[in-house]
Amino acid sequence: MIQKPAALPPDLFDELCPSSLVPFRFGDKWSALIIRCLQDGPRRYCELRVPLARVTPKVLTRSLRKLEQDGFITRSVQTEPARAVEYALTPLGRSMLEPLAAACAWTVEHWDELLDAQER
Repeated sequence: MIQKPAALPPDLFDELCPSSLVPFRFGDKWSALIIRCLQDGPRRYCELRVPLARVTPKVLTRSLRKLEQDGFITRSVQTEPARAVEYALTPLGRSMLEPLAAACAWTVEHWDELLDAQER
């Protein structure tokens, strides 16, 4: 039996999250956050909505479709016991975790400089 990953915390990407200051994008604005949410295993749409509450359902759906189209995630539909859709990283998507972590570390290191530049 495959162990289900722990629930995603609602404050995973709070308003002071450095991810909003990363000056380069992995896909669209929300793709990197979606990839981070899927790093521990497959998630249902409703699970992704918890930490990504600032994303409208329409935009989240669009981002998920684009990530699937680009080969970063898979979408699978379960029909038993109830209909549910799960998203998971592909090997290509998983290969983005290391560069994404480096981008996040860089952003944390340059947090003050980025905030100062945006305020100017």
